[in-house]
Amino acid sequence: MTPPTSTPAGPPTRTPRPGATGTTAPLPTPRPHLGHAVASEWTKLISVRSTLWTIGSLVVTVVGIGLGVIVQTSDVNYERMPFTGPALFGLLAGQLAVIVLGVLTITSEYGTGLIRTTFGAAPDRHRVLTAKYLVFGAVAFLTVAGSIFLVGITTAIVHGGPAAGAHSNSDWGSALLASSYVTLLGVLSLAVGALVRHSAGAIAVMLGIVTLPPVIGGMLSIWEASQPLGRAVLEYNAPVALMELFGMPSNSGMGDLPSKMAQLGLLVLLTGAAVAGSYVVVGRRDV
Repeated sequence: MTPPTSTPAGPPTRTPRPGATGTTAPLPTPRPHLGHAVASEWTKLISVRSTLWTIGSLVVTVVGIGLGVIVQTSDVNYERMPFTGPALFGLLAGQLAVIVLGVLTITSEYGTGLIRTTFGAAPDRHRVLTAKYLVFGAVAFLTVAGSIFLVGITTAIVHGGPAAGAHSNSDWGSALLASSYVTLLGVLSLAVGALVRHSAGAIAVMLGIVTLPPVIGGMLSIWEASQPLGRAVLEYNAPVALMELFGMPSNSGMGDLPSKMAQLGLLVLLTGAAVAGSYVVVGRRDV
């Protein structure tokens, strides 16, 4: 008599639930959009220590120097000067922190090679670059404007007596224009960083743009033939533009200076050209 043969035990079978089809639905994969790129760039910006150091140095410089000016002035000094005026002295140095942060926002990825990972995860390079501009611009503007307004409010509290004269809301509007100007300098720095792809080189270019025009203008003004060009260079540069945008009285002896909108408009044109060039170069160039 042949004993019964036993079949090898197989894997346990799963009994489907009533109504189940027996298939597993894939995870939802939403189509990538600009919001995803913005979230990614925000995470990268706040995850590196360089952001904390540059933003912190900006706030400390603007607020610290501004408070020092407030202590050394009296109410009568603000009869012709806006309450936000003390922030100008700190911002003349603090704008360098905005420039450095704008450059590092993109050149740090080129330096470490992370840009390959970024473009691999998000092949639409223009969307990535747009997200960088949006995130950096918002952070820079809010930080600069917040620092200026903190100094201005402190000045209004300490030196808001009758001797300071009447002040209108134009003081605060001028502060917003100055914040926009410094933010545009930072955006221009980001665009230069995208074109140069090197941190030191891009920072050197931006330092030249900000600091050299007064020197070059003074040299050109020596010769009679180049005096008109020298005067134009002396009138259109970052320090003079910030003084005009803050509404500070000028004792330069150059007569009537360009209007606030003329100063801001020139930087808008320069920044727009650099940003457009960055989109063309980043889209066509290999990483």
